[in-house]
Amino acid sequence: MVTVQDQLGFDMPLPRKLIKVTPSRLGTWQDCRRRFRMAYVDRPTPPRGGPWAHSTMGAVVHNALKALFDLPVERRTPDAAAALVGTHWKDDGFADQAQSGVFRERAAGWVRDYVADSDVTTDPVGLERWVSAPVGTIVAEGRVDRIDQRGDEVVIIDYKTGRHALTTDDARGSQALALYVLAARRTLRRPCTKVELHHLPTGTVAAWEHTDASLGRHLTRAEESADEFQLAIDTHKAGGDPDALFPTTPGRQCGWCDFRRSCPDGQAAGPALDPWAMLAP
Repeated sequence: MVTVQDQLGFDMPLPRKLIKVTPSRLGTWQDCRRRFRMAYVDRPTPPRGGPWAHSTMGAVVHNALKALFDLPVERRTPDAAAALVGTHWKDDGFADQAQSGVFRERAAGWVRDYVADSDVTTDPVGLERWVSAPVGTIVAEGRVDRIDQRGDEVVIIDYKTGRHALTTDDARGSQALALYVLAARRTLRRPCTKVELHHLPTGTVAAWEHTDASLGRHLTRAEESADEFQLAIDTHKAGGDPDALFPTTPGRQCGWCDFRRSCPDGQAAGPALDPWAMLAP
């Protein structure tokens, strides 16, 4: 077969194909390679488990805060924000209506207090904004909860509703936020260095100001993971042993893995958790 190089008369290496990555994809690979295979490689995808109450709660809070900014400025009140929690509420994953009602009120309180303590009079640059850009050997992409304009720069904001308060180390160490910075710079063509984790249950903000060096370290780790999973995918397609290429990482996380029913190793690691087990007490 005559190649492009042959036609041109000299050896010219073909450009390397960039690997698309999202924080979810990278996180799944680092957490359990078997789960990565079932989520991103196997077709048809194995059946997933049912909804989790804590995920439902987090999604409702995100949707309520997004909807708040669709309102005119004068209507962006704490009570309006709390009401939007009720508008978007779902009972998916909760034990029963009584438990769902308790956590609905709790989520409404979080959102009410958050809006009362925040300046919501300025429209964000982006809400649930998809950003994507080639950086190094990957295409970094993902959906950012909120992007604010502050002075000449934009700031990446991620809402959190987990049971534990967050620290500066969490913001600094978040690979997801670092990749969002890199992608937002190219997508929005504006300077971006600062990231913030807004933890609604405690009303705290964990912030970090990235440097080119810190972003470079995050990028290098993302590129290494991307090279690893792409090699595993390509080897699998060429006939490699999927169990060897995508081994399990048994542990506590197997109790809430969406693919538990399709993974004997995960089932053997311990009992399955109830869908509401990860709600804060």
